[in-house]
Amino acid sequence: MSAFDPDSLILPAGSNFIAGRRVAGVGAEIAVRRPSDGREYATLDSAGHAQVDEAVRDAQRAYKGSGWAKADPRQRMRVLRRWADLLDAHMEELAVLEAVGSTRTIAECKAWDISYAAECIRFYAEFADKVGGEVAATTPDKLGLTITEPYGVVAAVAPWNLPIVMAVWKIAPAVAAGNSIVLKPSEMTPFSIVRVAELAIEAGLPPGIFNIVQGDGRSVGDTLCRHPLVAKVTFTGSTRTGAAIMTACAETGPKPVTLELGGKSPQLVFADCPDLDKTAAIVARAITLNAGQVCVAGSRLIVQDSVADRVVDLITKRFQALHAAPTWDARSSLSPIISHPQLDRIAGIVGRTVAGGAQLVTGGGRAAGPQDGSYFQPTILAGLDGNAEAVREEIFGPVLTVQTFTDEEQAFMLANDTEYGLAAGVHTGDVARALRAVRGLEAGTVWVNRYGRSNDFMLPTGGFKRSGIGKDLGREAYMANLKVKTALVEF
Repeated sequence: MSAFDPDSLILPAGSNFIAGRRVAGVGAEIAVRRPSDGREYATLDSAGHAQVDEAVRDAQRAYKGSGWAKADPRQRMRVLRRWADLLDAHMEELAVLEAVGSTRTIAECKAWDISYAAECIRFYAEFADKVGGEVAATTPDKLGLTITEPYGVVAAVAPWNLPIVMAVWKIAPAVAAGNSIVLKPSEMTPFSIVRVAELAIEAGLPPGIFNIVQGDGRSVGDTLCRHPLVAKVTFTGSTRTGAAIMTACAETGPKPVTLELGGKSPQLVFADCPDLDKTAAIVARAITLNAGQVCVAGSRLIVQDSVADRVVDLITKRFQALHAAPTWDARSSLSPIISHPQLDRIAGIVGRTVAGGAQLVTGGGRAAGPQDGSYFQPTILAGLDGNAEAVREEIFGPVLTVQTFTDEEQAFMLANDTEYGLAAGVHTGDVARALRAVRGLEAGTVWVNRYGRSNDFMLPTGGFKRSGIGKDLGREAYMANLKVKTALVEF
């Protein structure tokens, strides 16, 4: 049952967005393929290095000259609210643009992605007129003030796995705080965010406050991050790329960075869970949502040995009920993998881990789907120690590893035995144990008896260890887009 015809979609000309309008790129052309069926459906015209410079300089001119940074904060709030309303009004159009070339199903885009992005913009709109500086405690003959000011031009590099949502996480707090922003989306999912930018102009955002440059990370992304007029960089993606961006910012700044990076997140299941079937459903969805292509995917099941067989059996049944289909098929319950190279990488890690002695409980290979599509079976690997490749490497696919424990101390030790620290889930009926887990687990987010974010935008997200620096969402993301100036007045 097709929700839309992917071959009927006509993309407007001009992949880049500078000074409030679409602009054709002058750099390399990149073939853009649909992961659902492998077909090339568009050609991306990348920005050349001179166009990156033009986009940044235009953003700097808009920051200095448009009045956005110095506008009445309530005016910025009203513009952002109108922008969010336009996203809701264009939900059908945006959902199709998002689904056709990404791993996001049309059902998920309509039910969650677009409305979530709109709510995120509204959330940061409210910060514009409610967050400022402070009066410091000083001696009576002085007045000490801290004043917040925007950085200026913020560079954002967004991933392909939730294209609109992840981009809005970067854009909304930066723009609400008075900055201008230059975004580089992933070259694999480049188009939907350009339409979002057009709606921003329609809402009243001054041209140049939100620019987009297209291309690959090594060329366009690196040039953007190194630009001398870029005052701050924010990135979501792999730990390796995050390290490269941090290096670029150190060499050309130093300039502050916010990095949400990789994860290898554990889900701890204790025998005292009151409803193991419900827990199994949560665990299964945490690794199969978007086919496991989520930074916080709950990829390591750490389960108490007395209930391990039952929990794994319940998860297996849920895995086997999923239906791989194109993103434009309303019946799809398993997304495609973003590309054939990534599909091959997942298969390679699974194959080597099984060859090394792991038990393949279910899955393990390519899933049936349209010819040339990129689908991988939801997979469970058991009988693993902490050195197995599938346990240590971020796979970014629907692969769940299983380790067992006998007591709480061992559970926490297994959970923390990773170089990552993005998120963790704890499933237990014991409140005291849950609170000990919140304290004891080395992760930026710990979910208890659930797994995954809600629409509570006030809760920040970001990792420990090699999972990143700084936070997206929450007050923290807004404040990260402001620099603090101190003033001391002598009477």
